Amino acid sequence: MVRCIWNNDAMTLGFTCTLPTWVDDVVDFSRPYDTDADKMDLAIELSRRNVIHHTGGPFGAAIFDEATDRLIAPGVNLVIPASNPTAHAEIVAMGVAGARLDRYDLSNDGAEPTVLAASVEPCAMCLGATPWSGVTSLLVGARDADARTIGFDEGSKPDDWVGYLETRGISVRRDVRRQLAVQVLDMYLAEGGEIYNANGAQYDA
Repeated sequence: MVRCIWNNDAMTLGFTCTLPTWVDDVVDFSRPYDTDADKMDLAIELSRRNVIHHTGGPFGAAIFDEATDRLIAPGVNLVIPASNPTAHAEIVAMGVAGARLDRYDLSNDGAEPTVLAASVEPCAMCLGATPWSGVTSLLVGARDADARTIGFDEGSKPDDWVGYLETRGISVRRDVRRQLAVQVLDMYLAEGGEIYNANGAQYDA
């Protein structure tokens, strides 16, 4: 899990990211995920397994090499088990991708474009992180309103957040497998999953 570790004696702070062990059974680094639907199917399956295994919230993400369609990094929401408010699926995927590629700019200044697939539209935090990550394309499944419907607070975002990303050179495609992504949100709610940071959920973006 993603967890901050504080050693009072040594006065040191550690930050590590470890995905749940079941992720190995879901991802395949050797095959291409040829279509947008293939990429989104992986993100949604990660979110679904996260709910089934009770290892976090109902959100999944994955980052791919645009040229080869190969998976670079998976990510799942680990906020509750990791006691980390920033451990959203997109942020986790970005962190894993950066570690695997050994660079903070995941698209290498545009030379190696990358695609981020997220099972739900980015919240305010993940929206801010998206252009800084260097990804050049964003695919999203469920909409912001779908997450708000079950009680999650997605934060305040510009009405035209898609246009904002596109002005930053990031293409956006919405509603990719939306119904399947919404089913995972509904399953999480039906199973009594914790709706964390829900206080602001009633406010519109």
